Amino acid sequence: MVAGAGTAAVSVAGCLGGGEAETPDPVTVPEKATCDVCGMVISQHPGPTAEVFYPDRDPSGHDNPARFDSVWEAYQYEFGKDSAGWEDAAFYVTDHSSVSYETFEDGSDTLISRHYDASSFAAASDVTYVVGSAVKGTMGRDLLGFSGRSDAEAFQSEWGGSLTTHDGVTPEVVAGLGR
Repeated sequence: MVAGAGTAAVSVAGCLGGGEAETPDPVTVPEKATCDVCGMVISQHPGPTAEVFYPDRDPSGHDNPARFDSVWEAYQYEFGKDSAGWEDAAFYVTDHSSVSYETFEDGSDTLISRHYDASSFAAASDVTYVVGSAVKGTMGRDLLGFSGRSDAEAFQSEWGGSLTTHDGVTPEVVAGLGR
């Protein structure tokens, strides 16, 4: 996996260099990678994850992509970078339609499994989110993405929450999530 991550980093670097860049593909989150908002090791905690690529930038002082252990933290980070004039080349989130996720109990919380392989991601603009369901991730209530709208509706029917798309995720929506 480490060799694959190095190859991916080289190909991403080429995509994010000067000139007209192609949209970078998602990459597998390295085993020891930490969240660019809270600093937690992503692989050690449950819930959805996200990665955002910024051309010609070093998010949080490291190579692309910026990585997150919750989708709402990724949006919070993105809103800040937008305000600073940064543009993203790609924004990926866990696609719960494409993975075999599990929900499980931890004390009084119902949590959802973590998936961080490159194949588990979909473009944030291509998913329907279940917002604020009874199922939590690492950082509490979150945005759970599904590339199949019917999958999102079925999840919402079982676990509650509301539905939205990428364009409907606002700072106000994000402020209502978390613990």
